[in-house]
Amino acid sequence: MTAFLRLVALVAFVPFIVTAAPAASDCTGTISSLDDVAAAVKCTTVNINSFTVPAGKTFDLSLADGTTVNMQGDVTFAVQNWDGPLFQVSGKSITFNGNGHTFDGNGPSYWDGQGGNGGVTKPAPMMKIKISGTYTNVKVKNSPARTYSVGNPAQLTMSSLTIDNSEGDQPNSKSGGDPAGHNTDGFDCSTTNLVIQDSTIHNQDDCLAINKGSNIVFQRNTCVGGHGISVGSIDSDVTVTGITIKDNVITNNDQALRIKTKAAATGSSVSNITYSGNTGTGMRRFGVIIDQSYPSTLGTPGTGVKLSGVNFVGTSNTIAVASGAQRVAVNCGSGACSGTWDWSALKVTGGSAGTINYSGIKNFSQ
Repeated sequence: MTAFLRLVALVAFVPFIVTAAPAASDCTGTISSLDDVAAAVKCTTVNINSFTVPAGKTFDLSLADGTTVNMQGDVTFAVQNWDGPLFQVSGKSITFNGNGHTFDGNGPSYWDGQGGNGGVTKPAPMMKIKISGTYTNVKVKNSPARTYSVGNPAQLTMSSLTIDNSEGDQPNSKSGGDPAGHNTDGFDCSTTNLVIQDSTIHNQDDCLAINKGSNIVFQRNTCVGGHGISVGSIDSDVTVTGITIKDNVITNNDQALRIKTKAAATGSSVSNITYSGNTGTGMRRFGVIIDQSYPSTLGTPGTGVKLSGVNFVGTSNTIAVASGAQRVAVNCGSGACSGTWDWSALKVTGGSAGTINYSGIKNFSQ
């Protein structure tokens, strides 16, 4: 082969040579300020000490695959009216150990009873989780508005977490007599292959809100003070399927279990939602509500979200509602709900019977 032909062959081969990204070092990086982050994330062990994140900044960890993160102190976020998020973590096969330490969002400095509906701009979400692996034993205190947004790239288990927005139950000087905390959702999930378990959430909005996704398990959690465990609100062109809600304790919420789909939504489906072993006490408005008229409550339902396979099975779901509350209300749009739903493992007491407008529900009466 001539020199010219050898050169042509080499040039032709070059585009197919793939250079691997540099591997993270088997070292330990320590973060005591945002200035330490860039160097620390080059290591496969990252330790986080106590520090305060400056106002208007995101504590952003873009981690190498397989990294272990250990919180060794509490992290506080200084106050500024901006969109956030305050904390963000991304990476694959991550082990995130909170070790009982706290992310403090300084919520009382933002709270005005309006959440994301008005008032001052509040960082939301406070915590954006974009990892696979495990995320355990982390406390979040006083989120300005929504707490966790979860969008994991592969299987993620979140466990033994605490969300404590209990201070938001009380009015402050800016909330006009209403609870100061508002829109303080616990977990907003648009994802697949997620388990959230063994956690405690005290807030003023949904404990869990699943907006789209599949293969999500929410189990053995405690929800206090908010709006209950929700599938939705469901917007247009989304699919939710394969959701398991089991063995949770819901206390003093507006409702225990809810599916809410937007009246104007089109091209969406919700299917295979399973409830088992959940316990609710002190529900203020409903025990169970399935409503296709969101943002109205029991208004004119839409027909653009197809709903099927909503079952209460296995261990009994036992819910007690307040005297002024409705036990169960189902508000399906014409032809939007389909199939036989087995509600043999649902018992709701107290209050009064709500209206159920779907005849496919079996093995249940109020």
